[in-house]
This record gives sequence, structure tokens and C-alpha cells, in this order.
Amino acid sequence: MPPNPNPPDPARTDAHPARTAALDWLLGRINYERTTLPYLSRQLKLDRMRQLLTRLGQPDAGLKIIHVAGTKGKGSTSAMIAAMLTAAGYRTGFFSSPHLERIEERFAVDGELCTADELVALVSRVRAEVRAMDEEAAADGGDSDGGPTYFEITTAIALLHFVERQADAAVLEVGLGGRLDSTNVCLPAVSVITSISFDHMRQLGNTLAAIAGEKAGIIKPGVPVVCGVTNEEPQTVIANIAREHGCRLLQISRDFHFKYHPANKTKEGDTEKGRGGDFASHSLSPCLLVSPSIDFQSTIAGQEIALENVELAMRGPHQAANAAIALATVAELRHQAWCISTDAMRAGLVQASLPGRVEILSGTPAVVLDTAHNPASARAFVETLAEIPSTVRRSLIVSISHDKDVPAVIRELVPHFPRIIVTQYQENPRAVPVQTLAEIVRTELSDHTTELITCPTPQAAWQFAVESATPGELFCITGSFFLAAEMRPLVLKTHAAETLIPVIRL
Repeated sequence: MPPNPNPPDPARTDAHPARTAALDWLLGRINYERTTLPYLSRQLKLDRMRQLLTRLGQPDAGLKIIHVAGTKGKGSTSAMIAAMLTAAGYRTGFFSSPHLERIEERFAVDGELCTADELVALVSRVRAEVRAMDEEAAADGGDSDGGPTYFEITTAIALLHFVERQADAAVLEVGLGGRLDSTNVCLPAVSVITSISFDHMRQLGNTLAAIAGEKAGIIKPGVPVVCGVTNEEPQTVIANIAREHGCRLLQISRDFHFKYHPANKTKEGDTEKGRGGDFASHSLSPCLLVSPSIDFQSTIAGQEIALENVELAMRGPHQAANAAIALATVAELRHQAWCISTDAMRAGLVQASLPGRVEILSGTPAVVLDTAHNPASARAFVETLAEIPSTVRRSLIVSISHDKDVPAVIRELVPHFPRIIVTQYQENPRAVPVQTLAEIVRTELSDHTTELITCPTPQAAWQFAVESATPGELFCITGSFFLAAEMRPLVLKTHAAETLIPVIRL
């Protein structure tokens, strides 16, 4: 059976009729998270977003904003920046996308999600203005593009929510690209570009230079830019655009540096019990509770910062780079007279986490859940797995969106797993069909001993995993945000029946 083209929100069984009605209305809007996004067409108009915010009283006008773009790492980097600002005493909003389980995840203030009642009130407030814009669009020659889209509306909701929660600052994660993204109507205190790699080529271009040009569209005249891009071609594009706009550019490996200390060995002074108690009762190694860390150095506008052994909640070399970018961003804010101590910087990074970013769900069987969905993020996921001690067997559960470079993602993943379970997420129509994805996996298999299983749904894949797991086996779930969103509740429900250590978000 094909996926439902208009599925319910996974969290809509909460007996909240007003919330259900609000979600029905939102899901009825044009939603490019569920279709192929015509990024370069006339359907994406910043003027429409500006008009919506004007009608709502310019909720962004009084906020100090940090704007974050990038092919990968922008969500984690944004979460780290927001956590450091919160630790420093700034009431901080964080707008992220997409969400895993509930739409309220997109609208957080100091780590606290928007409530269902708040969401209903915000949708009601925005809906009247959207209806007026729809009517104007229809009267203006029958514009087929209509009024604001789902993502434009959720951006406006985020800004309204932050103002109503009396936020001092807001971290806005770009949805896609940068130049035409609905968040790009803001005037930030600093613009951040985390990384450039191949993804969304149909919308952003087929070269790293073209993709960089779209991401660098968030650069505003005179606004400092923090750049974590390491490849020379896109780095040059960003530097040129920053120069043209009269912006100070803070470049990784030039203006700031870091060294990563992975946690694949217990640190000096840690006992076999680790810092979290006795682990003999379960299959996870005590080193998983020893935080990775980085050393960080920067010289920004003559202000030197040198921090050693900064512990991270999120694991992997890619998260170390994200942490360095986040620290450089906060260093720039300090230069702008924001009051952020080094203690707050450390406290924020040891607390900052996001579901689905190399998230370990400990139980039987143990699971590592990740949202890697392009070749670069798949490679980063595999590199991070090297920090997790070997188990009897590692199995992969995978589903990927058809608009990704599917063969390249599979090529990064399959050599590292002796068993691969191919499935198809159900709550979004973009998934590659199971048999099609299985054929792609077969073409990339060089080891004929690899076991390949197909399961029609994530539920079936998880049931197979539970029934076939060997002692100590680790299941790795990745390939898409949408797969992670569907499988995470299944795993947590299974593990909830056990006596476990808390969920570990790495």
C-alpha cells in the first residue's frame, strides 16, 4: 500500500480537538517538506513572508537573532548556540525544522517546547491574516501560488511565540538553502554557515559553488559571518560575498580552531563504573557515558579565547566542528557586548542535544538513531559509530527520500553492516519504495555475505529487529528524518517496559 499522502501528525492522538483542527489547517497549506520543492520558482517569495510579518506586527523587530544555514550541522549548531545563550541568562527561542514527533518541537524557548494550547492560540492568530492574504491573492488575477505556505506560517508562528514568551534572543535555523528561505527576512546579529556539501541539487545547483551561493544568501550588509566551511571552492564563494557586503568573516582554521577528543576510551580517572553508575547489567559500554570534548581557540576582533576540555553532549567529529562553530558565534556575540561567560559556554555545550542526532536508545535491542540523509551526513554517522565499542553484530535499518542522492548515501552506509533491513517510512510520500531501495543496496554490495532483508513498513522492520536480535546486537536506524520520526516512538515504546538507564542523547 502506498504511503498516505495526507497522514495525521504522529502526536495527534492526544485528545485535543482544537490542536487537531489547527494541525488540519496547517497541513492543508502548501507544504514543500512533503513534495519536491520548486526552490527557484516564483512560488517562493520573500515579499509574501514580509507581508505576513507586517500584518502580524513585525514580531521579529525586537529580537536579537542568530541566523544559521548549512548543508549539514545547522540544527545541531543552532541547538548549541541556543543552549549557551540560555546558560548565560538570555531567554532564548529556537526555531528548528523538521520536527521528529510533534510540531511543537519547532518552537522552543530555553529548551521548553510550545504547548498544545499555545500552538492553538498562535494558529488562530495567524490564520486570520493568512485568510486575508489568500483572498487578496485570489482577487489579484487568480494567483495559483496562493497565500503563505506551511513553512512560512510556521516561521511566523515561531517569531510570535518567542515574543509572547518574552524572549531576548532567537536562533533561527534555515529550512532549505538560504537566499529564498522564509527565515531570510530577518536582520541578524550574526549569520552562520556551518558546511557546504551536495544536497538538494535540483533546487540549489549541481556544484558546491552554486550551493554556497544560495546558502550565502543569508549574508546581510555589515553583519558578521561565521563560516565553518572547509572546502576551498564554496569557502571562496562565501568569502567573496561577505567582502561584497562589507562583513567581517570569521573562518574556521584561520580565525578559530579546535581539536576533538573522542570518548572511545574512558578518560583518565574514570573507573570501570564510569560517572553514571554500574553498567554491568546492560550491553552498553561505560565509555558511552564519558563525554567527548574539544579544545577551542579563537582570535576574534583582537579578543582571544582559549578553552580546554570543553565537554559535549553530542558525539562525533562532525559535532566537534559544529561545537567550534557555535563557540565562534558566541565569541562574536561577546565582541558585540553580549554577556556570556566561559562557564556559560561550557554549561551550554554539555547540555545541548537534539533527538535523532546519533541518539542512543539503550535497551534490548540497543539502538542508535540518526537523521543522516545525504552522503556527507551518512559518512559522518559512520565515523561516529567508530566511537561506539564493537558489538556481536551491527544491523542497519534504512529508508531514504527519493529526492536525495540515494546511491551515494547507500554507498557510504552498506560496507559497515553485515545485515541491512530496507524499509519505507509511511507518513510522507517522498520515500523510495522498498524494492527499489533494495535493488540499489544490492548493486552497492561487494560482500556477498551481507544479509539483506526487506520490510514494508517501519513497524514491520522494528518487529523483525526485536524478534531476530542476537545478544549485544546494535541496530542503527538512519537515512531520513521521516524514518527517525516513525521509528523513535516504536523503539521507546518497546524499551519502556524494561528497567533502563535513562535515554542517552549523544
